[in-house]
Order: sequence, then C-alpha cells, then structure tokens
Amino acid sequence: MGEDWGAVAPNQERTGTTLDFRNVNTLWASVLVETLARLGLQTAIICPGSRSAPLAIAFAQHPTLEAIPILDERSASFFALGLARRTGLPVALICTSGTAGANFYPAVIEAHESRVSLLLLTADRPPELRHCHAGQAIDQVSLYGRYPNWQVELALPAAESQMLAYLRQTVIQGWERSLHGTPGPVHFNLPFREPLAPMVGSMVDPQIADLAESFDEGLFFQKVQPHAAEHPESRNFLDSALWEEWQGCDRGLIIAGPAIPACAPTYCRAVGELSQRLGWPVLAEGLSPLRNSASLNPYLISTYDIALRNPGLAEQLKPTFILRLGELPTSKTLRLWLQGLNVPQWIIEPSHHNVDPLHSPAIHLRTTIEAIAQGLSQRPALPDYPAPNAYTQHWLNLELSLRQAIAHTFQQPEIQSVRGLSERGLSEGGLSERGLGESKIAWMLSQSLPPQTPLFISNSMPVRDIELFWQPGQLDIQPYFNRGANGIEGILSSALGVTHQQQGVLLTGDLALLHDTNGFLIQPHWQGHLTIVLVNNNGGGIFEMLPIASFDPPFETFFATPQRADFTKLCAAYQVEHVMIQSWADLAARLNPLPANGIRVLEVRCDRKADAQWRKDTLTRLSVLVSPKQF
Repeated sequence: MGEDWGAVAPNQERTGTTLDFRNVNTLWASVLVETLARLGLQTAIICPGSRSAPLAIAFAQHPTLEAIPILDERSASFFALGLARRTGLPVALICTSGTAGANFYPAVIEAHESRVSLLLLTADRPPELRHCHAGQAIDQVSLYGRYPNWQVELALPAAESQMLAYLRQTVIQGWERSLHGTPGPVHFNLPFREPLAPMVGSMVDPQIADLAESFDEGLFFQKVQPHAAEHPESRNFLDSALWEEWQGCDRGLIIAGPAIPACAPTYCRAVGELSQRLGWPVLAEGLSPLRNSASLNPYLISTYDIALRNPGLAEQLKPTFILRLGELPTSKTLRLWLQGLNVPQWIIEPSHHNVDPLHSPAIHLRTTIEAIAQGLSQRPALPDYPAPNAYTQHWLNLELSLRQAIAHTFQQPEIQSVRGLSERGLSEGGLSERGLGESKIAWMLSQSLPPQTPLFISNSMPVRDIELFWQPGQLDIQPYFNRGANGIEGILSSALGVTHQQQGVLLTGDLALLHDTNGFLIQPHWQGHLTIVLVNNNGGGIFEMLPIASFDPPFETFFATPQRADFTKLCAAYQVEHVMIQSWADLAARLNPLPANGIRVLEVRCDRKADAQWRKDTLTRLSVLVSPKQF
C-alpha cells in the first residue's frame, strides 16, 4: 500500500486546501507548486505554451508566489538567473515542450558555472507521442547534458496518494540538490497527457472526487518546510600549523577574485581581518565588493594590472606565499605573472569546482573566508594590528602613485562633445573625448552612483575597464555579473532580474545589448528601475585589443561586427526612455539620484579604435611612471 498521507476518516474535519482537483494534471501541478512554496520558493517565471498549462495555472494561482510571464525563454532564463543570484534562493522556470526548453540552455550553463540555484520545469509530451513526429516534441530527457546538479523525468500524473507522495519527495530532493553543497540548476522534465486545461469552473473531476473529499492537505504537507542549506562557513580548515606558517611569511599576498557573497559586509570584514593580522596586501578584482568597502581593508590594492605591466616591478613584487579567494581576477597580466611563479598557494573556495585554470601548485581549502575569519576570532585578540612590512608598504606606495596618476589622467580638461568622430564613428553629437570616453565611464561610475547601488557589469570591455579603472571607495556598490561562462547573451535580462523590485544600473556595450533586446519585453511585468549606461562604439571593442585587429579584412566585418543600430528608435519601439549623453557632467547628473521606476538608456557614443589606442598608450605610460626600487 505504501504511504497514505491523504486518507482521513470520513468524519474527520479536513483542513483548508490550495490544491486543484479539477483534473489529474491540475492536482499533480498544484501538489508540486505547493511543495515548492512550503520549501521557500518565492518567484516563478512562466513562458507561454500549451503543454505547460497545468504548471502555469498552478503557479499563477498560488496565493503566496510571485508569477511573472515572459515571452522569450532565453530572456526568461537569464532574468531568473539574475534574480536567483541576488536573492540566493532558487527561481522556478516553466516552459512548454519542444525547443522552448532548449532556449534555457545558455542560462543553465551560466548557472552551473556561477553556482546559482535554478529550477527548470520543462513540460513534455507523454511517452506515446515521442519519436513519432507528433509535433512540438523533442528528446528532452537529459536536455542540458551534465550541467544540472540533478535531473529527473517525473512520472505521468496520477491521482493516487502514493504517487502524490512520490511527487512531493522528488520535488524536495530537487530543491535540496539545487542548494546544498555546490548550488546549481536542477531540471524536472514533466510529461502531461490531455486534458491540459482544467474543467470549467470549480468542478471536481469525477474520477478523483473521492480523493478530493478525503485528502488532508495539512497532514500531507506537515513535514515540508524550508531546509537549511549546508553552510561551508561551519568548516574551518585553518589549523594552528598552517596559521603559524602564514604568520611567519613577510612576503605574502592575498588575491581576491570576482565575488557576489551572500553578505558583502561580512565578507569584506573577514578579508580585512585576515589581511591585517597577516600584514599581507590584498589584490582585489574590480568585481569584488572589497573595492567598495575600502576602509575595511587598508592594504587594498586595485592597480595591480598596471603595476605588473612593468617588468622590473613584476620581478620585484614576487611573493613567497599566495592566498587566493575564489576564482582568479579577469586581468590577463596578473594571470601571466602568477603562471610564472613557483610559490606555495592556497585557494579558498567552498564548492567542489576546480577554479585554478593555471594549474598552480595549490592546496584547495574547501571553505570560505568567513569561516577562516571565524577561526581567527577564537585566537587571542591582538592589542593592535602590526604596521605593514616593507613588502606590503611597497605595494601601498605603488597603489597611491598609480591611483593619483589615473585620477590626474581622467581629470584633464576635455572636449565635452564632438561633432567629428572617425570615419568608423557614429552620427553627430557623440562623445569621443579624444579616446578617453569608454574607459572613463568605469572610473566615473565608481564615484558617481548612489550608495549601495546594484551594478550589473557586462562582459567583454566593460568588465576589463572596471578592473583597470574602478576606484576604491566607501559607496558599498554591489557588483553583479555573469562571469561563469563569460558570454554576452542574456546581459539585459540578467540585469533586470537583479534589479527587480529595486533600483540599479547596467554597464554594457552595444553588441551585448543588441544580443538581448527581447529583455525589454519583460518591462510590463517588472517592478523597479534600471538605468542602462550604453557604451556605443559601433562594434566589439574587445577585439580591438587583440592581435586579430591588425588583419582587416576580415577584422571589421567578422570580428568587430558593427551593427549601426539606431538605439533611439529601438528604445521607442519598446517604450523605453532614451537619452543621448552629451558630456561627462550630463552623465554624472543622470546617475545620482536614480529614478524610482522604469527602464532608461543613457547612450554614450565612443570611437572604438581611438579608445583602443588610448588604452594601449595610457596603460604603457602609467606602468612606467613607477620604477622598481629597493625595499
């Protein structure tokens, strides 16, 4: 017989029910949705389709869940990714059968690589309608390959207590697999037979009327409750011998890669505590929250990429020990320098992923920096932090000199607007700033945004300009990004997910925005405000920095791929506000304060080739401003 959670005595009073007994499919779907709601699900993204009708109805009608309809599946999946990244909770994605689910694939890959929890619910044809050209049927079993944490095809819906218990427990398992250990996507494939739509009105399907009469929802769901995820902070691998080894090193270095910690202040305090106890400088990636809470870490270094371009300095700054936090920073200069070092390294990363593409002689400590700091708190307190040693002081002197040089560079008098761009440029009124335009935007954002603003940073050149020129400060800006697979798809949709029900900013290039314009379709069902700072250099600026730029043709047509889209008309089509920025003062004024709602595009037109040449010349000039010296 098995478990009988639903049966009650005929005279026993039933608890209120949110389950839908109008047919077996609606019952099945409502059990699934109620289970997820009790586990802690808050939001479901629903893409339109027929086969998924039972799921769509169940999510849309649930009293405590937010259900958001999004037309484009790829856009929907990246929106869910952004929202799940911000909240730390799984977001459910629902689609119909056929190629609809295939459009989730890029976001599934990003979720796996970025360790973000997603629940993918793909409706499917029943087994008898597969492999026979029934229409809108593809092989959806293991659709996403090895990328999900777990994947399962559920049984066909059945109105039997034991089968409903099977459904409930399988959903619980999927929820836990998306969160526990290493977070990631989980895929449920759900076959449905017709009828997909419920019976008209509130009528109960006669075939399940007896079950409807006797079902006790309170009893059935009484054990379903939020399960606390396993927190790696509870595992501290810093034993006394290792701590003494680190303390004995006067040329140690901490490298902090991109990070979206669940609690940025706690993360920043933990890094600062470790850095000051050891006396080691911290090389902080621009995508790390460390740069935005600089007072918590007096040994913060942000100009390492520029300093290490100087061969003499690169040789002189070699450390004895390296402690790496998470993945490596974006900087290719830093990666090449690290690759040439043969020194002991420790990598603090709680997941099971290998985050060391350099294959260094490293020991992986599967924990978090918060756990390390918690272990330090149990050691004797220091009356005062020791003064920085000569090695750390040298890094700090370089940081001060380069920060001043960067500020001086960007503060020089500039032509505020120009009418003549290069022959590859755009129409009149663009902002070239004699090559300063594109890179200066990142520097300005670091000082102009309202405190605690979520900032989504697009891949390609924006993320690199952030690393090079983002100035450390105290604004507690919250950086977000899709750096798992580093693609440009879904950038707008991800940013909308991050900023749902709050204000935020997206820094992106023209190609990345054009690649995801369907994200604008989310606007009618989205709440919050997003300002898009659009760097329009008419093509892929990242390729101008690569050797392939010297080969034209085919460079311009097949690599830079200029599109010459008119963003004024594009925004009008989606009913999105568009502003053509005419000066730096204009841009700064529109960044603070931010509007309360709606989507707005601030277009900054730049000269792609001039900007690329400016970067090369300026980075070379800055790197030789500071010279090696004895310390």
